[in-house]
Amino acid sequence: MDAQRSFTLQDIYRFFQTPQIVFLNQELTVCYLLSILVQNESYGTEFVQLLKQNYPGYRLSDTILQSSLRFLEKEGIVSSYWKKPEKRGRPRRMYQLIPTAQPRAEEFAKLWQDYIATHAIALSEA
Repeated sequence: MDAQRSFTLQDIYRFFQTPQIVFLNQELTVCYLLSILVQNESYGTEFVQLLKQNYPGYRLSDTILQSSLRFLEKEGIVSSYWKKPEKRGRPRRMYQLIPTAQPRAEEFAKLWQDYIATHAIALSEA
């Protein structure tokens, strides 16, 4: 009569053997974005692709990405400009670190690196 499957102790083991993908909150997103921008300028889609490639256990929603980029611009840490790709395609909004913000950006980028070092998510062929 019980159509729902019962929860078992095996379910707990299975959960820890196959961790779920974690979506970044705004605090982590700001630190992640700065960890990219201290190395090079970038654009929205590339931020998402690099996260998925380099940190497969994490994802970034468009809403959090955009609000984090607006926050960084408002704080005077990042500026943006439009760039037309060399080949075909639509112009991209590029984000770059404001040079005077480099020390602060490096500080927040380190927070991201420290977080990742202690919160690594190992996904099995996700």
